[in-house]
Amino acid sequence: MVQELGYLKETPSQTAGPYVHIGLTPNICDIGGVYETDLGSVMVNDKTLGERITITGRVLDGAGALVRDAVIEIWQADSAGLYNSPSEMRGTADPNFTGWGRSATRADDGVFSFETIKPGRVPFKDGRKMAPHITVWIVARGINIGLHTRMYFPEEAEANKADPLLLRIEHRERVDTLIASREGSTYTFDIRLQGDRETVFLDI
Repeated sequence: MVQELGYLKETPSQTAGPYVHIGLTPNICDIGGVYETDLGSVMVNDKTLGERITITGRVLDGAGALVRDAVIEIWQADSAGLYNSPSEMRGTADPNFTGWGRSATRADDGVFSFETIKPGRVPFKDGRKMAPHITVWIVARGINIGLHTRMYFPEEAEANKADPLLLRIEHRERVDTLIASREGSTYTFDIRLQGDRETVFLDI
């Protein structure tokens, strides 16, 4: 006799908000006593190797309005192109660099920011060198599954032209949505969720 299987129903999806700030960045919401500082708010110290940079930007919806309750996380290699990860087998990453950061968009102006370093180049899965980049993850109210994208550097034009991931973008005019603008040591990377100049998001 064949045994009857009791299949479980799939749990329905749920958005991340409107309390995403409270759970991930409580100090920004003036909720003290959870963490001394919000996790991911500090990526560097005075011994971190590499070129210090600031990354700032906004998240905009399809109508161009600011998304004021988003949380942004970034992952990146250190200045030598090594990740602070147990799976990193090419060498030892800078112990004074976390390689991961988290920032919420501010309620007043919708801006997020990170103090970090410019990453080195890392290999693609086939061994080709990728252009220096930072992986970005976005979550907010109304987003069921976190969105992944990348930020590239405008001064790395030659490396960007040969980057294996950027070469896979069919509509070449959209590559610019992944390249930040620069003023001194500050890079601005606005993320557009929909509409005109929608940011390229990655299915990973």
